[in-house]
Parts: sequence; structure tokens; C-alpha cells
Amino acid sequence: MNTLITILLTCSWATGLCAADNFAKDKLVAWCIVPFDAKQRGPAARAEMLTRLGLKRVAYDWRAQHVKEFEQEILQYKKHGLEFFAFWSAHEEAFRLFEKHKLHPQIWKTLPSPKADSQESRVAAAAKAMLPLVKRTQKLSCKLGLYNHGGWSGEPENLAAVCAYLRRHHGAQHVGIVYNFHHGHGHIADFEKSLRLMKPFLLCLNLNGMNDGAKPKILQLGRGKHEAAMIAILRKVGYTGPIGILDHRSDTDTEVALRENLVGLKAILKSLPQ
Repeated sequence: MNTLITILLTCSWATGLCAADNFAKDKLVAWCIVPFDAKQRGPAARAEMLTRLGLKRVAYDWRAQHVKEFEQEILQYKKHGLEFFAFWSAHEEAFRLFEKHKLHPQIWKTLPSPKADSQESRVAAAAKAMLPLVKRTQKLSCKLGLYNHGGWSGEPENLAAVCAYLRRHHGAQHVGIVYNFHHGHGHIADFEKSLRLMKPFLLCLNLNGMNDGAKPKILQLGRGKHEAAMIAILRKVGYTGPIGILDHRSDTDTEVALRENLVGLKAILKSLPQ
């Protein structure tokens, strides 16, 4: 009986979605919440804030001034029962700490955009440039997410091609794609096609409010014209992997930004057919 009650309470946040659903609040990944926080919280205050919101997973972005806080961040997440889900880019101190604390977060890194005479050559060159990090993350037992950030390297077709190349030629089954709505405004119209192409490789998909022409680029969920339809496509295509929500607003308290996105996401999910 107690188990049933827990399931029902968990489902209530997202209007009937089961606890195992990737849109359940405790499954969502908080992203862009460190350097973009107007309050500039430290590790303890950040962990407390996430706990207040009911979020349990964090993708950690950072700047040089945060390196000295890496271990404290890890310790605070452990203290508050938070999952260190992903880490932005690469840093040897972070990698040392992951080994020390037996953590295996996803590592998110943007691909280079090589200049070459053919698509085949560009894919091979991009894959070659990533090989040191491919091997490093494999040694750490961490997944490596190729992160869309505009340009050639952010195109779904190219991300999928590099993933396939690395898996086929280097046995890099741990390499996948991290796709961000806020870097994907050029694919609003063909999102279903792009999603189907990326789906076999997707490690995480980060949501954002979406208007034509990225006006504005960062927008709360529920305030754009297209994100509800795009989220409906996620369900249609059967994407059940991790979902992230953003802060990425330097002029706003991260807690406010995340709460607004939680409210917006809840409204969108309620509006969609179950």
C-alpha cells in the first residue's frame, strides 16, 4: 500500500505520468545553473535550492573560478541525494575527483567543425579530433555526449554521422548526442526528422521555449510557439531518455528560472493527449 501511495504522489506532478516517465520532476536534469545564476550561489546553497525544487539530477557547467569548488560540489550533491548527472567539457581535476568519488557522469563536449573537401572527410576529421576525449571518457566509464552548439558540428545529421563513425571504427559505444532546443531553432520545422535521426544516440535532450528565429534564444517553457508541438513529437517518436531544463539567464535567480520552466512544462504536459 505504501508503495502504491508513493507512485500516485509521484505521478501527480505531471498529470498522470508514471514515476518511470522521463518527464517526472525527479528525473529532470537541471542545466546551465552555475555561471548563469544571478545569485552566484556556492555548492551548498545550490544543492539546497535544487532540493527545494524537488530536482534530483544536475548537469554541471562551470568557469575557471569554479574549479576550486569542484569537490565541494560533489560532496554537497552526495549530502542532498542529488545525482551528478553530467559535466561540461573536460578538466583533469574533475576527472581526478570523479575517480576518487567513484562517479561516472556524462561528459558533454562540442564537436569541432573541420574544413575538408567532402562530408566523409569532415566526419572522419571531427571523429579523429575527439579521440583523446573518447579514450579518456571510456577509461573513466563515462558516456561522452557530443553537444550541439551551432555550425556544422551542431547539425543532427553530422552529430549522428560522427557517433556512428566512432562506434564503427573505434568501438566507442559510450559516445552519443546531447541535443539542446536552444541551439536547434533551425530545425523546428523538421524536428521529427532530426529526432528520428538522433534517437539511437541520444544521451540527453534539453528543453527551451521555442520561437521562430530564436527570438528570444532563451525562453521559458510554455511561452514559445513551438515547444509544445516538439515535446509532443518526443512522445510520438518514443524518446524515453533523460530530459533537461534550463536556467541560462544571467539576469535571473536560477531558482526562479527553473521554477518557471517547471510550471511551463507541467502546463504543456497537461495540454497534451495522454
